[in-house]
Amino acid sequence: MADLRLPLTDRNVANLPPAMEGQYLARDTELAGFFVVMGLRSRAFMVQGDLRQNGERSSIRMKIGEVGELTTREARAKAKVLLGAIAKGEDPRTKRRAADMPKVGQVPTLRQAWARYKVSHLERKNRSDITIEHYGDHVERLLAAWLDEPLDKFGEEPALAAARHEEMTRDNGPAMANGAMRSFRAIYNHARKTCRKLPAENPTFAIDWNPEKRRDTGLGVRDLPEWFEQVAALQNPIRREFHLLSLLSGCRPTALKRATVANLDLSRRILHIPRPKGGEEKAFDIPLSRRMLESFLRLRRLAPILYPEEAKIWLFPSETADGHMAEHKENRNIVSHYGNDLRQSYRTLGQSAAISELDMHLLMNHAMGGVNAGYITRQKLVADHLREAQDKLSDYIIGAVVGHGRRPSSQLSRWLNSTSRLHLSDLVAADPDEVRRRVGPRSALRRMEVQAVRCQVQALPDQMLDPPSRRLKA
Repeated sequence: MADLRLPLTDRNVANLPPAMEGQYLARDTELAGFFVVMGLRSRAFMVQGDLRQNGERSSIRMKIGEVGELTTREARAKAKVLLGAIAKGEDPRTKRRAADMPKVGQVPTLRQAWARYKVSHLERKNRSDITIEHYGDHVERLLAAWLDEPLDKFGEEPALAAARHEEMTRDNGPAMANGAMRSFRAIYNHARKTCRKLPAENPTFAIDWNPEKRRDTGLGVRDLPEWFEQVAALQNPIRREFHLLSLLSGCRPTALKRATVANLDLSRRILHIPRPKGGEEKAFDIPLSRRMLESFLRLRRLAPILYPEEAKIWLFPSETADGHMAEHKENRNIVSHYGNDLRQSYRTLGQSAAISELDMHLLMNHAMGGVNAGYITRQKLVADHLREAQDKLSDYIIGAVVGHGRRPSSQLSRWLNSTSRLHLSDLVAADPDEVRRRVGPRSALRRMEVQAVRCQVQALPDQMLDPPSRRLKA
């Protein structure tokens, strides 16, 4: 997307669309050098100016803060201060580094060590945003009381780490406690590379780690009919297709929720995952089976009707601030398996369908051990061999529900075998007064919006709109 020029206000910044790929700039028309950098998920206030020192000129760019953490007015005020310093020949980056980094010979605090680890290790190695967020949550939330303490305090008193681990185990759960202290261990080891004053032995050696067991929640072939009936009963068609595609692709839910329209290539029959777990270096293409294509075609017809603006960018649009599905969890009394349960199901069903172990590694984008497997170029297998394996597995899964003389409910059969036009008619067929009685005025309003967009798209007469009665009580 080309760079923009507009007055930067809170409203204008909130309405900026995410970058389809890479980044673009939205420059302020009132203050030169003040702008917003827009990425797919990130939004940051920035300044840029020409610094003249010792007769030489250089252009410097600095981040002011994240959109949402600062208002536009606050960011502009800071931008004026920074641009004023640059105009005077001062480099404000030097002061910022001095504030963020410990002095030579000084033991860093956890805050300082975390800031360096984040930039020098995580960001430099292109770790995914989710990975960085997890580290940040561990340090800035669970270990917030330690942020301004020097690290040698914990190196000399490892009992502090053991005690904090026990507290988190009690208050936050065993897995979260282990995760937080593993993050602390990595930051401590990284800090010791540049500060030999820290005790050599990591304080986490004193921790009695909580036992962790891999979740065993995959669906078997006999469990599929009941699960499909549960998903077919969901009212939201976007969520229905999300759960189905989670099962048919084995994709991690976070990556799938953030998939964009630009990531979907129907002509090549692939869904590109640009930043999976592990970062950009682990980017890969998911080959699409015929059943997955049917799901995406239903999705691409329904989503623009339900969410006209959000569906221009996201495959799974929603009314959230980000514009895409934020929460994939369901009530387990309604839908028994979702998210990573379905990734385990994908692997389990792949074994039942006699897909080879190596092909399953490739389809799930897992690292492959051994010298021989390391010679395989995955991308060369996506268009033919892996797609055939994907087709075989999808047919096996769907066949266990609707094939071989099985009698699925009319609701399930309509979902999997009907066109998206019929699903759309289902959405607008319910009487709005009945919708209002059953689930309230907001759902009735949503039904009217769907009808209005349908009339506009299909050039239908406006008389089709029948607003819910105002005489009814909620």
